[in-house]
Amino acid sequence: MSIAARADIVDSVPVSEEASVVRKVAWRLMPLVMVCYLFAFFDRINISFAKFQLQSDLGFSNTAYGLGASMFVVGYVIFEVPSNLFLYRVGARRWIARIMISWGIATALMIFVKSEWQFYALRFVIGTMEAGFAPGILYYLTLWFPAAYRGRITSTLFVASAFSGIVGAPFSGMILTHMNGVASLAGWQWLFLAGGLPCLVLGALVLLYLDDSVEKATWLKPSEKSLLASRISHQNRHVEDVSLLGALKTPGFLTLGLIYFLIQVGSYGLNFWGPDLIRTASGADAGTVGLLAAIPYICGAITMVLIGRFSDASGRRPYFVAGLIVAAAIGFFACGFFDRHIVPLMIALALVGSGVVAAIPAFWTLPPKLMTGVGAAGGIALINTLGQFGGIVSPAMVGWIKDLTGSTTPALYAIASLCLVCGLILRFALPAQLWTSDRAA
Repeated sequence: MSIAARADIVDSVPVSEEASVVRKVAWRLMPLVMVCYLFAFFDRINISFAKFQLQSDLGFSNTAYGLGASMFVVGYVIFEVPSNLFLYRVGARRWIARIMISWGIATALMIFVKSEWQFYALRFVIGTMEAGFAPGILYYLTLWFPAAYRGRITSTLFVASAFSGIVGAPFSGMILTHMNGVASLAGWQWLFLAGGLPCLVLGALVLLYLDDSVEKATWLKPSEKSLLASRISHQNRHVEDVSLLGALKTPGFLTLGLIYFLIQVGSYGLNFWGPDLIRTASGADAGTVGLLAAIPYICGAITMVLIGRFSDASGRRPYFVAGLIVAAAIGFFACGFFDRHIVPLMIALALVGSGVVAAIPAFWTLPPKLMTGVGAAGGIALINTLGQFGGIVSPAMVGWIKDLTGSTTPALYAIASLCLVCGLILRFALPAQLWTSDRAA
């Protein structure tokens, strides 16, 4: 069908009918996708809750812990782009199922760790197995949802990551407190089993329940398939279908990679060191720390839902990303200043959560404005890969500075400064194409 013909279809469709089809697709896909994403995020943050017991039982220093936490990201970074290119070739359903099953097994195997080198090696394997999951899901959603709805849809997806913190934090605290010693396993070992084994079931459900594309969805009527495909094609008419090399040459592509790197420095700063800051300031037990650590993610979940709707209404995405990351910077500065006072520290962490947690889904509305096709599949993965270097730098940097100075405060100020730099890049260094509105007509 020609672009002109597709445009005629799009123009003749009432907005209410289009919204109805989008809702139908969302209710079909998003619940399972969100649960999968929840466990993916829990797989990243459970190491932060296991930190206290794991370090005590195995005698790891803060530097060793930070390095081990970073090894997950090393494996993820190396294999992420190849993973997403395989997803493009074999289909999202089979590849996402493979990712979930393999990382679930690897996570469960963490119960056998006894030494630093085993810790490093297995965290690397877990990152390798999970590589490509997040960008694969993000690419998958671009195949199903028109650009004008992606702020809400992406925010809905990332509510799962915030919910992982909201539920995962107190759940982790309960496991560490009440399961420690059960069946001769430490609490931190039970925590990794709880994060890994459910992924085997979820992988099987993905294989049975998801479809690779709109055209293969037997649960959509032919008219609904035509409407959805026409709208997506129409909104992509100014976006190039390029190769991965073509994506690299696209103006703004590498800038987005740098921006995501800086966002991830802030995100991993919260994920890996938030519980440690709370424990140091409060002196509370693991259960209480888990409850308090949920607060930043609650604030992030609320903020991301609101920002998703506001950014869809505006269509001008960079403003929202910049505002959120600057808010996170202010929060990190405040965390460093109030690192020994629990009440102002929790207010500061709430601001960090509202900013950095919500900035991630807001950011992911930007790359599809630059590329589509295999360039989008590989390009989204490569941007995520560049960003994940923040997950290598942030934990290791904070751990090293804390061991060196005896305080987390200087590292928090460094993270805050990098977040401010990110806000400036967003405001002044993006190409004009990313500032064009994709608001629904």
